[in-house]
Amino acid sequence: MTDAKDLAESAASADPRTGLRAALALRRLADSLERLQVANARRQGWAWQEIADALEVSRQAVHKKYAKAMS
Repeated sequence: MTDAKDLAESAASADPRTGLRAALALRRLADSLERLQVANARRQGWAWQEIADALEVSRQAVHKKYAKAMS
């Protein structure tokens, strides 16, 4: 599932297997986008607290999830 239109249609499918595969693809896409934007924010000098506020999570949560990868 790579085409955005196909993914959106699959997410609305009545077939659970198709819908669940679409949910998985969307979760992977969201994780990738979040990782990309956290790295972008850090490159631009954002503090972990600013990133946490934007993601509506605790500073500790975002730091634990990304600090090692950003080093």
